[in-house]
Amino acid sequence: MNNKPLSPEEVQKAAEQFFPLFDIVRTRMPEGSKTEDTLKVMETVCTLAQKLRIEEEKSEFGFNKKQTSDT
Repeated sequence: MNNKPLSPEEVQKAAEQFFPLFDIVRTRMPEGSKTEDTLKVMETVCTLAQKLRIEEEKSEFGFNKKQTSDT
């Protein structure tokens, strides 16, 4: 792992990707939710999104399609 300090540009790029995702989850959280709660839910939502992506990619390539017999 690289222990070199992050540049402001690298942090900016990461923030540009992170905060829109965070805001999507935060807007759906119950009123009064803390940032820590939102981060925990975001982790779960992102894990689910990864699983859904994998399933979608599999179906696009036909791995989950049922084979039909022509006999």
